[in-house]
Formats: sequence, structure tokens, C-alpha cells
Amino acid sequence: MSLQVFLLPDLGEGLTEAELLNWLVRVGDEIAVDQPIAEVETAKSVVEVPSPFAGQVAVLHGEAGQTMDVGKPLISVQSAMKEPVENEPVETRGSEGSGNVLIGYGTSGHGAGGRTRPRKKPVVGQASSASAGETGPAEVSPASPAASVDRRSPLVISPLVRKLARDGGLVLHSIPGSGQQGLILRRDVEAALAGKFPAGSAGSAGSAGSAGSAGSAGNAGSAGSAGSVEQRDARTGLTIRSRTELKGLRKTVAANLSRSRTEIPEATVWVDVDATALVELRSGLKQQNPDKTPGLLAFIARFVTAGLARYPELNTRIEGTAEGQQIVALDGINLGFAAQTERGLVVPSVEHAEMLSARELDVEIRRLTAVARAGKATPAELARGTFTLNNYGVFGVDGSAAIINYPESAILGIGRIIDKPWVVDGALAVRKLTELTLVFDHRVCDGGTAGGFLRYVADAIENPGTVLADM
Repeated sequence: MSLQVFLLPDLGEGLTEAELLNWLVRVGDEIAVDQPIAEVETAKSVVEVPSPFAGQVAVLHGEAGQTMDVGKPLISVQSAMKEPVENEPVETRGSEGSGNVLIGYGTSGHGAGGRTRPRKKPVVGQASSASAGETGPAEVSPASPAASVDRRSPLVISPLVRKLARDGGLVLHSIPGSGQQGLILRRDVEAALAGKFPAGSAGSAGSAGSAGSAGSAGNAGSAGSAGSVEQRDARTGLTIRSRTELKGLRKTVAANLSRSRTEIPEATVWVDVDATALVELRSGLKQQNPDKTPGLLAFIARFVTAGLARYPELNTRIEGTAEGQQIVALDGINLGFAAQTERGLVVPSVEHAEMLSARELDVEIRRLTAVARAGKATPAELARGTFTLNNYGVFGVDGSAAIINYPESAILGIGRIIDKPWVVDGALAVRKLTELTLVFDHRVCDGGTAGGFLRYVADAIENPGTVLADM
């Protein structure tokens, strides 16, 4: 027998930590190579982690809701391995483990893949105490024989439900589930929150079974918990209602935006655009073929890729330090677009967007939006962009001082398209107007290049038939 410890791998793009959402196995389970053992939420997506080892689960090194560092133990597996034979090549030993832990791609060991038990059943957490009234035998870790805590995790499938409860300071063990087999649904958490914060209440109720300590600043809702003294903000004198740790996607977004503002000397140009012709063109196409007509964003994305072909300086990035920097030019365009999800704003990107038609761009934008909102976008899809398109018009606003998506060099924003008075051929008319805003890194180009690109996209929107005919 051999105890093998699986360390949390880098889940892609240099991520350093991930939040453990749910164990898919329990201590004592027999698992196979490539079997998913846990769901984790990185700064970019929700992924399943497969085991590179086969054997019996010995230790789960963490509990649901805990932030795990890359390179630290995730799970220990007791495997039946033959004793090494003298002079046996090292690479042939321990063939039960695949060693390949790229998320979304599985592993390549000799064990059979697949789960040994149905997923999404009540599973075991590592160090979560049982709430009052729960019964059943306690799991004992081989690493600590004296342990006798109930390690069961609450029955929750959706990471969004977990996040809603966590942000509200709720303990999932205390929430009765209304779904099948006691599954905790979003409505259950919302009902618990409604009962937890009565009128006039300042703060949230704590629980002895919560994962964090009572005084933890990272525990949302720790301030003002039941039985504790209200905490007041020293600067304002107001009661502190809750504290929420900056982590996961929000932590990564904050770091990238701060780095963008700190390192990139940005400049902004903008222009009002008459989009009437584009709106009319799309309406006509939709009447002919309603199911396969691209959205307006797809048309504009096509104009952007054509514009970047003429002004490639905006499709570059800066590498190096202040002492020695390089402008890295790229052969191809990975067009990112901002997508609002329940986890926050993410930027999936269409790979080699310059090779796609407006209709093909529309299909890919819709696909990536769906997987991003489901939390299933891969790290590559969320980190490979070279230029970003941001349609903030969907929020009902006309303009924005956008922040460049580091390490890119530019971002183009599109405001809402609304009826406005506009002079056409010397006469006042009501037209479909929008505002384009380009924020660019002044190190990679000057205003002439940025203005030329912006004007090209604006002209394409105003005269789409002529431009599309040349594409």
C-alpha cells in the first residue's frame, strides 16, 4: 500500500488559488484514475478536478467554501502499488496515476474513467462540523484516528446557490432543502435570508457550525452576528453590516484593473455614429431569414476585425519592464467581448475572429456567452483575448471611460442605440445614434492611428452595405 498525495494543480493561466465548492468523493471511497473528485471555482470558471491516482480516499485536505492554494495538498489516496523492483525504470513505477490534471481534458492513466457513485449526492467535507440534530456515523481520517466529526457537506449543486448563502453569512447545514432528496435550491437560501434579516436588523446571524471563525474578517456577515456586540465603522460611525472577502473572480478583476490603471498610459477618443443604415440592413435580413440573421454586435465585431487589419498597432501588447520593453505584434485576432454573469464581468474571446463572417461571429459570441454565464468557460477562453469589444449599451448607458483589459492595448465601447435628432443632407432628422469610445495604450500608437481605426469602424456602421461588400 502506498499513500499518494495529490496537490492542487495550476488550473490554467498561472492561477494561484481556487475555492473548493464541493467534494464529489468521501473518505473511504474507491476511486479510479481520471474520476472527478471535487468541484472548484477559480477566478475564471467552475471546473471539476480529476484524480491522477486510483485507490481509496484517505484524506480530504479541505472543506467546502475554503480557498485552496495551488501546490498544496488536495486529496490523499491509499493505492495498492507493487514494491519497486531494483533497477526498474522510475517512469514505470506507480502507473496507477496519470499525473495529467489539465481541467477539461481528463488524464491519461491506465485506470478507467468515470465516477464510482452518482455525482451530486450528499458528500463528505474535510473539516465541517455537523450541525445540531444531524445523525449518522462520523468518518475518521486515517491521518487522524481520533477524529470523530461529521464530515458531511450540505446537498447543493449550484455554485451560485453556495455563493448566495456565503455572501449572506448563512450556514448551508442549517438550511432545509426543498428539492429532491433535500437538495438546497436558490429559493431556499432566499427564504432563509428573508427570515434572517428582519426589519431593523443590522447584521447576520452566526452559527457554531460555520466554516470560518467568529472573528474572521473574511467571513461575510461576521459583523453584527447574533449574541455578539455590534461592530461600528471607526470612520463613519455606522454599524458594519457585513464583511466579504475579496476573492475568486472579483479578486482577479480587481488585480487586473488596478494593474491596467497603474501600468498603461491610456488615452480616449470617441465619436457619435449614425447607425440607422446598419439597423435597417439587419431588419431587412431578418425578414428574409429570421433564424440566421446576426445580431448588431456581430456586425460591429466584423467591422472591428477589419479595422484592426488596417490598424494592427491596436492588436498588440507591451512586454518587459521600464528598462527594456517590446511591442509584441500578433498574427491573428482573438476578439474578447465583455459578458455580464452572476459571478461578475468576464471577457471570453473568439479565437481568430478575423477569419469569421458576421454570421459565424454571432454563433461563437452566443456560444461563449452561454458557457461563461454557466461558469463553464475554460481558462483559455477567458484569458487569450488580444482586443476587447464592450457593449455597455445593454445597460442603458451612452458612454463609458472603460479600463483596458490588461495586458491588451485597447478596448472599444459601444453605447445604446437610440433615436436622436441628427442633420442629414442639411436637414434635421430623427436617426438611430450610438457612441463609440476607444481607450488605447498610448505607448503602442498615437492619436492618428487610434482616430483612424475609430473612424473606420464608425464609417462601416454608417455605410454597412459598402463595407460588407468589400469583406
